[in-house]
Amino acid sequence: MGRYSIMAYTFGALFFIVSFSFSIFYGVKVVTHDLPSEKTSLEKYRYHFVLVPEELDNEYWRLVEKGAKAAANDYGIVLEYVGPKQSNIDDHLKTIEMSVASKVDGIMTQGLSDEQFTPLINRVIEKGIPVITVDTDASNSKRMAYIGTDNYYSGYLAGRALIADTKGKANVAIITGSFYKNHQIQRVKGFEDAVKAEKGIKIIDIQESDISRVIAAEKAYQILQAHPEVNAFYGTSALDGIGIAQVVKKYKKNDQIYIMGFDTLPETLEYIRKGMINATVVQEPYEMGYEAVKMMIDLIEGKKVPSVIHTNTKILRVGDLPPGHPDRMEERQ
Repeated sequence: MGRYSIMAYTFGALFFIVSFSFSIFYGVKVVTHDLPSEKTSLEKYRYHFVLVPEELDNEYWRLVEKGAKAAANDYGIVLEYVGPKQSNIDDHLKTIEMSVASKVDGIMTQGLSDEQFTPLINRVIEKGIPVITVDTDASNSKRMAYIGTDNYYSGYLAGRALIADTKGKANVAIITGSFYKNHQIQRVKGFEDAVKAEKGIKIIDIQESDISRVIAAEKAYQILQAHPEVNAFYGTSALDGIGIAQVVKKYKKNDQIYIMGFDTLPETLEYIRKGMINATVVQEPYEMGYEAVKMMIDLIEGKKVPSVIHTNTKILRVGDLPPGHPDRMEERQ
């Protein structure tokens, strides 16, 4: 091998060794560079909570999330908002199970079905992770506390308001978000009990929307085709009243049909302002989210927490809308 070849091989070997050394040095720096700051960042937070909604992009649940995140920010909590994109009990349960596997400090969730939710919540509690139900209770489970609407009472209020507004004479169709979810069942039951003694009020049909404004509209159309005598609707989920109003507007029947909705989404308030939805049941989702986080902190720190806290529920009509921005009422929560 010639002198130049030896020099070339020697230079190449040295270059490789130097390059390799620098690669190891900077590789270690990249991997470890953020670890101290990450540790410091995590140490700023007191606890790690998870809020599991019925469906992530539901406008009502976004208000619950907004309240919970405000409280998390105020009290130094890591809060994750995770769950099914569309209402799905199996996905909801899996999200809770994944949260348990992640060893979070507390879980806040909607209690949708006694049959499926109760055993899972009980297992979570037995593992030492506190559970608070929000908006919809799972009262037969070992959950630590519930904060939200008294759903039976809200349905009862809706029924009494409909009686007053229709002077006790109406052929009513009910569109409910689900035949199987606790809060929807209670909202229907409360309404039925409120109107059952009124001889002039008849419940003609009850249909399910799967908490979809599109399906609510389809069901409203089918009801009007099958039962032309229907002159009043009651929608038990936030999207039912909107779907019903869309159909009533399309067929220009808003002067003939009374609509009782649920919640104060911007579209609902706009339909009330225009006289197409006559009234709606008002809940306080922001307060539910905010107070749930505070309750969870108290539970973890050994403070006494009421097992049930019912947030305020009332009926809203056009005369109750604030002046100026009736479509932004939810921001006042």
